[in-house]
Amino acid sequence: STRAALDYLQKLYNMFGDWQLALAAYNWGEGSVSRAIAKNQRLGLPTTYSDLTMPAETRMYVPKLQAVKNIVANPQAFNAELPVIANHPYFQTVPLTRDLDVELAAKLADVRIEDFRALNPAAHKPVLIAAGTSEILLPWDNAAVFQRNFDAYTQGQYASWTAWVVPNTMTVADAAQRAGMSESDLRALNNVPPRMLIKAGSTLIVPRGARVKEDVAAVVADSGHLSFQPEIVTRRTTVKAGRSDNVASIARRYNLRPANVAEWNDVKPNHAFKRGISVVVYLPVRAAPAARVGSGAGPRARPVAQVKRGSNVSKVPASAPSKQVVREKRGGTPSKKKR
Repeated sequence: STRAALDYLQKLYNMFGDWQLALAAYNWGEGSVSRAIAKNQRLGLPTTYSDLTMPAETRMYVPKLQAVKNIVANPQAFNAELPVIANHPYFQTVPLTRDLDVELAAKLADVRIEDFRALNPAAHKPVLIAAGTSEILLPWDNAAVFQRNFDAYTQGQYASWTAWVVPNTMTVADAAQRAGMSESDLRALNNVPPRMLIKAGSTLIVPRGARVKEDVAAVVADSGHLSFQPEIVTRRTTVKAGRSDNVASIARRYNLRPANVAEWNDVKPNHAFKRGISVVVYLPVRAAPAARVGSGAGPRARPVAQVKRGSNVSKVPASAPSKQVVREKRGGTPSKKKR
């Protein structure tokens, strides 16, 4: 920013040919100074800094700047004692050679976690992946402190988090169970929106086990992404069995797994239903049947907006195993009609 300011001041000097006018334009704007000069030219008046009509702030800007320059150049003449400023940048970059917890990085650098995150915007997750973040920014003195403490650190893992590539599309609950953390923590840490499945190939930040020695690979750090697909919302529905209906025919008619239909109704996979008997199925809310089943009358589907509060609605992936599919509510199991 200092270099940009000096470059702009040089440009203004080239425009006006006078450092006082250049400084006035830096404060007031080059267009304002140009219009003030043009006005004086029309009136036949001089166009130096002291002759232009300008706001009081700009009028005093150059004298104040000159006063600062005089004090810095000769502080003794003004009974001023200036602090000693070392001749080096205020910040320094430090190479990151290992995956590192953000809290540990701030601790090793002896800076507040808030200051560390402010200097390193990429540290919005709990871990810094070395393959994706090659260096961190620290105050000059703290950079040396960090390097010394990092080299001497022997208290265990540098990172307690790692990146995990999801092998197949799964629910957030399944991913959390695989990662050994709560569903709410996984959602918050990875910004997973509600009512979404995590698609295969997505990269999640998860706890790093004690036996994991390798840092995150560069290919994962470079190509890591999160992809989602909506969960399928299902509702417990009963339909009337028609003549010659069995588990297989009901499953085929509604694109369901026969094993699921059998389990929902507590019957065997080859069971044949009596005509007119109620058969339990779990169907997508927006795709529930609107036609008759066999010769029996089936219920018509209600749109999502019409499902009453407290109805048995569950959110499950289409390919979920039967124990997931039969859940009427999170954490609940449906009752089974005994025959």
